[in-house]
Amino acid sequence: MPETLSCAVHQPNLFPRLSTLAKLARADVWVVLDDVQFNARDYQHRARLAAAADPEAQRWLTVPVHRPRGRDSRIGELRLADPAATHRTMSRLVRQYYGRCAHWAETGEIVEEVLAALALNEHLAVVAEVSVRAMLHRLGWRGDVLRSSELPSRDGRSERLADLTAAVGASTYLCGPGGAKYLSERPFLDRGLHVRYPPPPPLSREPGMRTASALWAFAAHGPTGVRDALAADCVPAR
Repeated sequence: MPETLSCAVHQPNLFPRLSTLAKLARADVWVVLDDVQFNARDYQHRARLAAAADPEAQRWLTVPVHRPRGRDSRIGELRLADPAATHRTMSRLVRQYYGRCAHWAETGEIVEEVLAALALNEHLAVVAEVSVRAMLHRLGWRGDVLRSSELPSRDGRSERLADLTAAVGASTYLCGPGGAKYLSERPFLDRGLHVRYPPPPPLSREPGMRTASALWAFAAHGPTGVRDALAADCVPAR
């Protein structure tokens, strides 16, 4: 483990976008934000599949979920509403979109890990985390994964992120473009922590890539191609 650690805090997203993947791959520690309120309009339980020949043509792949406490349910509490149906839909749709791509074999391995997770447990957060880990592993990432539900933190948004960064022993928090809109650096400075704002990788700024799952990039370029495309900004942690 490096003496100076960087930390990224992010919700478990199903087959994440390139910008999310790049931020996590830059970090030494990923804190899975699993105890915040579920947002049905976000990427926690769904991913946008981009057509192989036209990445701007996209459709949602959605995992139906059961919210045990209604709108107040936390991400870690959500259960899969119909794992068997989700397994069939995911397998069929992803193969339909990418089965003829040059790097389907490697991409299919990522999907198979998620399908196995669907068959073994009933929690959305676990399935989504597996999808992220599968992609990070193929980028050569060897960082650590911890969960916010197991770490002490305050309630304020920026205060909480600072506390989580300190709790894992990191000195630098990596903030993505979305988080930069609301982040206050004061709680970090009060704890002697630094905040960095790494830019999204160039590949994620290509047409359609801002919203599309990174599955498209893996299918089109393969793990080595994705790793090379992110290399200028995204270096494996260890």
